[in-house]
Amino acid sequence: MSKNKHDRWDVAPWEALRVGPDFDLAAFDRASTPGWDGDKDDAETAMAARGAELAELQERLYAEGRAGGGRGVLCVIQGLDTAGEGGIVRHVMGLVDPQGVTIRAFGVPTEEERAHHYLWRIRNALPQPGRIGVFDRSHYEDVLVVRVDELVPEDVWRPRFDEINAFEQEITAQGFTVLKFALMVSYEEQGIRLMERLDRPDKHWKYSPGDLKTRAKWDAYQEAYADVFRRTSTDVAPWYVLPADKKWYPRLAVTEILAHTLKTLNPQWPTGDFDVAEQRRLLAATMATSTLKASLEETDPSLTEAIQQKRELLKER
Repeated sequence: MSKNKHDRWDVAPWEALRVGPDFDLAAFDRASTPGWDGDKDDAETAMAARGAELAELQERLYAEGRAGGGRGVLCVIQGLDTAGEGGIVRHVMGLVDPQGVTIRAFGVPTEEERAHHYLWRIRNALPQPGRIGVFDRSHYEDVLVVRVDELVPEDVWRPRFDEINAFEQEITAQGFTVLKFALMVSYEEQGIRLMERLDRPDKHWKYSPGDLKTRAKWDAYQEAYADVFRRTSTDVAPWYVLPADKKWYPRLAVTEILAHTLKTLNPQWPTGDFDVAEQRRLLAATMATSTLKASLEETDPSLTEAIQQKRELLKER
């Protein structure tokens, strides 16, 4: 990834945040900023600087998909209430063209969804080639919520770890790059954020009395998440665990990891299946000389072939 003057990463986030064999969720500092030696203002500046690069990479991926390419990116975002999943969608995906992004939030399964295998609704929500797909919650609810709330017995949810690994291996082989982000907020910070929702009338819609029931099961959820990271962070679909007490840090980290991933994929602008010079001549025949001359002046100087062809067309006039 190209480095800009606002880059304050000592360790790249895709290295600092990736779950390894020694990862310990219990010891994880949720107020930390792994790899980053700047503050919030530095992060906002860095995100703005990275935005143009990210937008171009995303457009190239979208164009590649429109031309028949089979690659796409799937971002899975998990976290307990108030962790900041919505902020990732707004602040990171807001940097790119929305037509190249598909977003799906997974809540309680519908009656139709419950009638199928738990991965059925996930398969139906996969993005088309060329898109960045974002899952706000995901198939991991079926080894988290169902486990903690005892919606199904252990002999049902435990085999799902292997099923999920196989599923992610399958879609990776089909052309998806899978990025899994877990936003980990501390118990204290979650309490502050829930209280803010109660304090502010404009946040009441985000609050549910059921949030307290979930909060009461904090330790069980931490144990369940630890198992998820241990059992399903694989080479083809690794987990990145993001400390989320500082809202700006996960947004910055996801921006950097996504941009790095797209740059590694290196999508290319599709080549036209037509004769450019011929099409330019046909189009020029419909344009006034003054308009054609103006278009020559506006042509990017790096497009030397286009400039030369336009000059030749003007000579023919």
